[in-house]
Amino acid sequence: MSVFRLAPLPVIALLVACGDSGRETAGQDASGSPSPTSISVSLSDSTPTDGSASEAITSAAATGTGGVSDSHNSDSTNDPSAVSAETGHAPKFDVGGGADIGEPGCGDSGGDPDGMFSYIWIANSGEGTVSKINTKTGVEEGRYRVEGGSPSRTSVNLQGDVAVSARDPGGVTKIGAVPSHCVDKNGDGMIFTSTGPADIKNLGEDECVLWTKPIPSPGYTYGPRATAWEGLKTDPNTCVAPNPRLWFAWMDGNFTAHFMRVDGATGATIDEVMYPWSTGDGYAPYGGAVNAAGDFFATGLNNGPAVKIDAVSLQVTDYGIPAGCKYGMSLDINGNIWNGGCIGGNVYVYDMQLGQWQDIGNAAGSRVNGVMADRDGNVWGAGSDPCRLVHVDAATRTFVNPSIPLPGCSQPWGVSIDVDGFVWVVDMGANMAFKVNPDTYQVELTVGGLVNPYTYSDMTGAGLNLQVNPPN
Repeated sequence: MSVFRLAPLPVIALLVACGDSGRETAGQDASGSPSPTSISVSLSDSTPTDGSASEAITSAAATGTGGVSDSHNSDSTNDPSAVSAETGHAPKFDVGGGADIGEPGCGDSGGDPDGMFSYIWIANSGEGTVSKINTKTGVEEGRYRVEGGSPSRTSVNLQGDVAVSARDPGGVTKIGAVPSHCVDKNGDGMIFTSTGPADIKNLGEDECVLWTKPIPSPGYTYGPRATAWEGLKTDPNTCVAPNPRLWFAWMDGNFTAHFMRVDGATGATIDEVMYPWSTGDGYAPYGGAVNAAGDFFATGLNNGPAVKIDAVSLQVTDYGIPAGCKYGMSLDINGNIWNGGCIGGNVYVYDMQLGQWQDIGNAAGSRVNGVMADRDGNVWGAGSDPCRLVHVDAATRTFVNPSIPLPGCSQPWGVSIDVDGFVWVVDMGANMAFKVNPDTYQVELTVGGLVNPYTYSDMTGAGLNLQVNPPN
């Protein structure tokens, strides 16, 4: 087993396909079945770049203001807890990742007392930042500069902190969810951090940006995309919250995918698995998720395969390619892989028990982009052309509603589930996000002021939580 340090790779010309710009070319249909594959594994001691604190001092207690509108009730105070009382929609995020957020004997009776899970993290690809939006109030409470350019994937761990992957230049950034997770680098007793969209610190100044890691991807299509934390629960006896590791993937100039697992506290590389990715239409592994065992699942764009990296052996299992263009990706409660379809608007699922792909049909439009499974057996998709929210029953593999209207939408691209079970849709064309009641389809509120928001990964941690803390 070789030990090496990553080195920069030569720049390669940008390839255009059914990618992040929303433009696509039809991929060749193919099919495949699971087959364990030999892999190349290496260990690296490459370390992240830590930002230094600024001389400036500010309090982290202040909150910023975002463009929020409430279309549920014109007299509302934008307090979704009141909306929940009206609809009977109960919280469905079984938090279990930290010593103070629900572990028996660790200081409280459950819930989210510190509010660390009451956020959705949306990348502003056109600005090189990520927004932290309070899912209960709709207020943007922080906006952070990230490593690299054109960020697109955000993943939240079971401590509430986020990792952001940027495509070109390639980079990964970890940000603390709440001030108690941040680091007082200058020792002044205060946390110097963003308070909202008008308060963006320079990279290296914000004390809630915990580490950054540049990635030597040679261009836009090669940069880090598929990104997901592993899920580790707090020990109920010691009340110690373990340090989770982070998976992400990028591609080199030889069309080899690099699946990297890094230390969550430092960003230092622990493992690196390399696997041929030439069928990914020129793009790095596209969507990513982790199951309860810590295995990393990734799917490619268009003709790209779907693979699993075993958390212990690091062996790669290749699940082949469904007969259609894949885009966003999620795992349901049974570990099945779901993909939205970017050509034709179909939705695909890989059934782990049957060992085969299934095409459940068209979702009343030409695209289904991001997808996310929830705790109630639903899969939600961000549909565009025309814009809409798509609702699928995961058990029956049928559409409950393929075209839920989102008034004022333009190009919905990502979808996620918040701590209370509401569905969030990120619209990159309208520069806004919608919060939708999953029971009534009512748009509870909208958040504006985003800049080319382009995120369709696990923006809240709900997807990881579903795997680690499944409903009884």
